[in-house]
Amino acid sequence: MKSLVVIRSIKIVGHKTSVSLEDDFWKVLREIAVARGMTLSDLVASIKSGRQIGNLSSAIRLFVLDFYRDQLPDHQAKHDGARAA
Repeated sequence: MKSLVVIRSIKIVGHKTSVSLEDDFWKVLREIAVARGMTLSDLVASIKSGRQIGNLSSAIRLFVLDFYRDQLPDHQAKHDGARAA
């Protein structure tokens, strides 16, 4: 199943920027924003401010991956155990 890359303009803290993501990532990102009671712009701004890497599109993909990984009980237990070590 192929998801097309979509370039969207988004306003982050008053500045317009373009972000290239697969359509599936845009859909999931919107779902996460709604679930957290945030706008898409606010969620992307928080991802941008906390990113460890330079590329915003990659940071968003990793954010979505981590969001879903944290939903898995086994992964969470392993992740917590790795932090304690």
